[in-house]
Amino acid sequence: MESRILGRTGREVSVVGLGTWQLGADWGEVSEHDARAVLDASAESGVTLLDTADVYGDGRSEQFIGQFLRANPGLDMLVATKMGRRVALDPELYTLGNFRAWTDRSRANLGADRLDLVQLHCPPTPVYDRDEVYDALDTLVSEQRIAAYGVSVETCAEALTAISRPGVASVQIILNAFRRKPLEQVLPAAAAAGVGILARVPLASGLLSGRYGLDTTFPADDHRTYNRNGESFDAGETFSGVDYATGVAAAREFAALAPAGATAAQTALRWIIQQPGVTAVIPGARNPDQARQNAAAAALPPLPDATLTAIEDLYDSRIRPLVHDRW
Repeated sequence: MESRILGRTGREVSVVGLGTWQLGADWGEVSEHDARAVLDASAESGVTLLDTADVYGDGRSEQFIGQFLRANPGLDMLVATKMGRRVALDPELYTLGNFRAWTDRSRANLGADRLDLVQLHCPPTPVYDRDEVYDALDTLVSEQRIAAYGVSVETCAEALTAISRPGVASVQIILNAFRRKPLEQVLPAAAAAGVGILARVPLASGLLSGRYGLDTTFPADDHRTYNRNGESFDAGETFSGVDYATGVAAAREFAALAPAGATAAQTALRWIIQQPGVTAVIPGARNPDQARQNAAAAALPPLPDATLTAIEDLYDSRIRPLVHDRW
């Protein structure tokens, strides 16, 4: 699989990584057996980037990854975790003392002396402007608790603030065919600064797979049920902030644009991979077959100009008024 340098980490990672929120919680039940199978299938498919967080299953996702890495000691895998959402979203809690405690917990979960990459996990907006926050993160690097740090953001404005900081290695942001705003300023700014971009929610919570209809239901413990309107966290994290009925209809049109031999989901991933400035896309997977199909998107040829134009037109006509000015 093609690899790219992940910003200021200096590390190469596969252009398709694996997001492991599904392996922790909030997407319905995923068994320990299935979690291990997804990790195995991803590694076998050339994935060298795993994205997790201390809050996914309250550490369950990190623990699965730690077990997997111990069982495969020769694997060259970059693990990006996140911190800051196991407590109230209070800017005053983003302190060196808490950062040490939070990263110590992740180090224990992952069985790692030093974490490859730690990202602030969509913190309150004022956090991005605080010098003392970046000073604390620099201290974690100097103490060799972490090798590098980045941020996961909700908005393009937050991303641009973080990119301006010299120690930020990477920015994780929602980017997909239904969330195109980062193309305008965020990706060019990141490329100019040498900051990596990790594209999350690449399938708009599964909408872009084209498999959902208006009658599709999700388990009660799936965020696509309980956060559909932003009841529990930012609404943009679920279906990319697009209302479900509109998303289903637009996804049906998107699926019709998939080239021969590619699924709608693979087309959505291929679209992200070829956007200038993107380092990697991090789709999740609930089973090994999904993991393999996601990884296979890296081998697809670039989408032709006519398809790219049709995707842009679909966004402009169906999606732009709903999301473009919100994030």
